[in-house]
Amino acid sequence: MTFLNYLISGISLGSIYAIIALGYTMVYGIAKMLNFAHGDVIMVGAYICFYAVSRYSLPPLVGVILAMLVCTVLGIVVERLAYKPLRSAPSLAVLITAIGVSYFLQNAALLLWSSNPKVFPNAFVINTTDEAGNPVVQSSIDLFGGQLKVSFVTIATIAICIVIMLALLWFTSKTRLGKAMRACSEDKGAAQLMGINVNATISMTFAIGSGLAAIAGVLLCSAYPTLVPTTGSMPGIKAFTAAVFGGIGSIPGALLGGLLLGIIEIFAKAYISTQLSDAIVFAVLIVVLLVKPAGLLGKQIREKV
Repeated sequence: MTFLNYLISGISLGSIYAIIALGYTMVYGIAKMLNFAHGDVIMVGAYICFYAVSRYSLPPLVGVILAMLVCTVLGIVVERLAYKPLRSAPSLAVLITAIGVSYFLQNAALLLWSSNPKVFPNAFVINTTDEAGNPVVQSSIDLFGGQLKVSFVTIATIAICIVIMLALLWFTSKTRLGKAMRACSEDKGAAQLMGINVNATISMTFAIGSGLAAIAGVLLCSAYPTLVPTTGSMPGIKAFTAAVFGGIGSIPGALLGGLLLGIIEIFAKAYISTQLSDAIVFAVLIVVLLVKPAGLLGKQIREKV
C-alpha cells in the first residue's frame, strides 16, 4: 500500500503541475512567448483566496471565484501593458520583460502582504461526529482497513484537473474563440487576414491561463498550506518543465508532462533522496529532450528558409 500511497500523491501533485502548465503551453502555443510571470499569478490567486476566506469569512467557493476573477483581470493587464508593446520585438526582450514582471509581482506581494508565512485553510474537509457525538473534522478517507489514506484535497485536485482538461479540449475544438486560438497558433498573419482579432485572442488566452493559475494556487496551498510571496516560483518552474516535457503548445502534453513529473518527483523523494529529487526531475527532462526535442507529444516544426 505504500507504493499506492506514493502513486496517488504523485498523481495529485502532477495534476497541479498540469493545471499550471496549461498557462505556459497556451500562451506559448499562440503568442510564441514564455510567460515566466505565470508562477507569480498563482501566488496572487492563493493570497486573494486566503484573505477572502480567513479575514472576510467568505465561503471557500466564493474565495476561489474571486481569486479567478482577480487573476483573470491581472493576466489581461499584464499582457496589455508588458507584452503587447513587444509583439514584434526580439524574443530576448520579451523574456527579460517576463522576468521583470515576475519580480514586480513578488515584490508587490511583499509590500501588500509581508513576508510572514501564512497557513492556508483547508477547505476540503467534512464536519462530522464520532460515536460519542463529539464534532470531528474529517479531511481524508481510509481504504483497505486504514492502510490507504486518501485526502479530500487529493481527490478534488485529480477530479478538477480532469474536468479542466476535458473542458479545454472541448473549448478549443468546438467554440468559435477556441478555433480562433488554434488558427492564431498555426499562423497569426493568415488568421488576421481571415478576420480574426489576433490581439483580442491573445488577451483571452492570457485571461484563461491566469484564471486557471488561480485554481492551481488554491489547490497547491490546500495540499501544501504554507503561503509566502514566493509560493508560485518553484511550482511555476516545475510546471514549465512539465509543459516542455509533454510538448509545449499541446494541451494533452501539459497533462501528460505534469502527471509524469509529479510521479517522478514523489518517487524520487520516497526511494532515492529528498535533496536530489529536483535534480532527478530535471535530469529526466534532459534525457527526454535528447531523445524527443519537441517533447513527448510535441510536434517537430520545420522552418522554411
